[in-house]
Amino acid sequence: MTIKKINPDNMPDAGSMGYTQVTTSPPGEMIFMSGQVAWSRNGDPIPEALKDQSAIAVENVRKGLDAAGAGPDNITAMRVYVVGLTEENSAQAIPPVIKFFGGQAPCVTMIGVSSLASPDLKIEIEVMAVK
Repeated sequence: MTIKKINPDNMPDAGSMGYTQVTTSPPGEMIFMSGQVAWSRNGDPIPEALKDQSAIAVENVRKGLDAAGAGPDNITAMRVYVVGLTEENSAQAIPPVIKFFGGQAPCVTMIGVSSLASPDLKIEIEVMAVK
């Protein structure tokens, strides 16, 4: 299956920022994943640093995709919710996401929120994919 990533010349240059303006997908099995946070199956403490929480959330996304028989290339859209989103904490949250995709990401939206499911959580990542 080929998922196309499109950055039209008449829209802002999303590619230079690591994401894609438009993603298209042929018909296939759709995957919807609940928001992933820095929780572990064995109850490890949640790290304080946003970059560490982001890395755990991304790893949880990877595990969910693996369970569905998919991978990063199957993702069509990603929403990243960050508590108190600023330019500074955006810069901390995004590197694990960029590393996860190993290149240009699909459509990605970062959304600032006032809180998440637990007061110690700083990031939540939700994805949609097709395989």
